[in-house]
Amino acid sequence: MPPTAPPVTDRHHRAPRRSAPTFQVRRERARERVVRSLRRAAPALLGYVAVRLLGVVVLSHWSHLRGHGLWPALATSWDSHWYLEIADQGYDSALGTARNSNNLAFFPLYPVLVKAVAGVTPGSRASVGLLLAVACSLVAAWGIFAIGDRLYGRRVAAALTVLWGSTPVAIVQWMGYTEALFTALTAWALYAVLTGRWLWAGSLAALAGLTRPTGVTVAAAVSVTAMTVLWRSWRRERRVDRAVVAGGLLAPLGWFGYVAWVGLRLGRWDGYFAVQKLWLNEWDGGADTLREMRQFLLYQSRPQLFLVVVTVVLIVSVALFLLCLADRLPLPLLVFTGILLLVVIGSGGVYFPRARFLVPGFPLLLPIALAVVRARPLVAVLVMGGMTLSSVWFGAYTHLLWTGPP
Repeated sequence: MPPTAPPVTDRHHRAPRRSAPTFQVRRERARERVVRSLRRAAPALLGYVAVRLLGVVVLSHWSHLRGHGLWPALATSWDSHWYLEIADQGYDSALGTARNSNNLAFFPLYPVLVKAVAGVTPGSRASVGLLLAVACSLVAAWGIFAIGDRLYGRRVAAALTVLWGSTPVAIVQWMGYTEALFTALTAWALYAVLTGRWLWAGSLAALAGLTRPTGVTVAAAVSVTAMTVLWRSWRRERRVDRAVVAGGLLAPLGWFGYVAWVGLRLGRWDGYFAVQKLWLNEWDGGADTLREMRQFLLYQSRPQLFLVVVTVVLIVSVALFLLCLADRLPLPLLVFTGILLLVVIGSGGVYFPRARFLVPGFPLLLPIALAVVRARPLVAVLVMGGMTLSSVWFGAYTHLLWTGPP
């Protein structure tokens, strides 16, 4: 019996292509990636929660001793009141002349989320706002861990996450403020850039731009990195990646969109900047900041502790940024932290919230996280423990002894 002849093939015949994964398969794979990422980050997230819970317990005990309520301090005080008012009544329709009274200075995403969630859940909008902030802080801590893990491994990532929860004004992460939401959007936008997910990066940066005035720093980080990637790709291959272009163009839409909307609402192109002027927030290149620093450090014999801490935070943040430059952190992290420092230090106006404005600048903590991991165990414990205890104590001091907002 003759051997079986090999199958006749046509050189023009192509093997059938594999069908693309179905939506259900892609969704299952995405769910598995999320679960793996959460499992890897779980110890760091537990450490973060432990630090912040300790802060709440100490604040609760101290508040009880002084006859103050814990819930109003966290859910309805200072800026929380402004966001709840926007969720309840909407935005002002006129500029006015009164200082520190126009709510158009506050960006819309957080109050919109509070109103939307409160509309479908029981409880007050103040409760929803606080719980939303706590949930966003956990998402932010997860994103911070993901960035640290990608750059330096799990140990540095865990240290970075806990350090973020141990900054001097970390108490605002569990208040009805926007810092937690903004940091969550920032962290995952930067992570998306680092992993090449440009549409996600641009979309998250646009949402960050709808959350805080400093959202422009996230947009800049995404857009500048996108332009750098496009330029390098064009020089090497004469090719343009449309996803990179889309991400870079999407990133600033949130911030510019809100600024444009305020201008239309007030009937003047500079409407948003006119509102900020009423809040005494104007760019002066850092002259006002330097005057305040000099006043507290050189001329006041007994300066207020809170303002001294704010001053120290600003100085240390600049030093940490220089270390980040020396360590050659990835471009998006350097652009974000550099412009954030430039905005915070270079703007005039009220001085006391400057440390809070830097809470989203978690990449600045990377040099400390690296040093902690490389140090001897005793030194690492002392540094982490010291930062945690000082943050817990200062959070209680901020609410009960400091007379202004954090």
